[in-house]
Amino acid sequence: MPWGLDLEFIDMADPSQVETAMRPNTRLLWFETPSNPMMEIVDIRRIAEIAQASGAISVIDGTLTTPVLQRPLDLGVDLVVHSTTKFLGGHGDVVGGTIISKVKDEIFDRIRLIQQTGGAVPSPFDCWLILRGICSIPYRVRAQTEHAGQIAAFLHEHPLVETVHYPGHAVAAGQMVGFGAMLSFQVRSGERAAVSVAAWTRLITRATSLGGAESLIEHRASIEGRESQTPVNLLRLSVGLENPADLIEDFRQAFERLENTPRVC
Repeated sequence: MPWGLDLEFIDMADPSQVETAMRPNTRLLWFETPSNPMMEIVDIRRIAEIAQASGAISVIDGTLTTPVLQRPLDLGVDLVVHSTTKFLGGHGDVVGGTIISKVKDEIFDRIRLIQQTGGAVPSPFDCWLILRGICSIPYRVRAQTEHAGQIAAFLHEHPLVETVHYPGHAVAAGQMVGFGAMLSFQVRSGERAAVSVAAWTRLITRATSLGGAESLIEHRASIEGRESQTPVNLLRLSVGLENPADLIEDFRQAFERLENTPRVC
């Protein structure tokens, strides 16, 4: 990298791989749980312990869960980052991000200095929009999580769905108070079938974002480009505040159309 940094990508859902990858000069562990878009779960406490034992900083992207569902600082993580564009703003009308530290230490002071000298701050109006969203986030996220669970159950039983990716195992249950509003699923018959399902939903909007009041679906591999490692038959879904029965019916009619279109199947 141009900054002279060494970077290594590993499967952080397997703590043993993290331990093996640690070097004397390792300074930072960056991870996300659930991961985007495969919704894999990383043991937050264990990764924080590995970082601390090696003198490294642990940083987690908490965008998908928000502090409503997951509190990484209480599990030993040094810093949490959020895209305020997503659930914290909650209305799809602001772009921003935030870094949260539990203590005011040297790392915090360095980040604050970058803000002050580089002007890396949102506008007053953007701050107002984010604060407005934060006022309702506990209620939005709880409702969206409930809706996502119902949709995940429907998709899991549908014969045209190959796999549903949604948190639910013991590690997730031990560090989350709900499994969130994000899920992904793989459509049988491949990429063309998946793209068609995304195109044929009526209530669910085909768009690249997440965390808003409206439900959004996207064919992730197309968005990521030719180097994407995401399965080509995978669709990512951000569940909104619409009636879950209506969302399920939207998927039902899209799948029926897929079944009745031989050229796609």
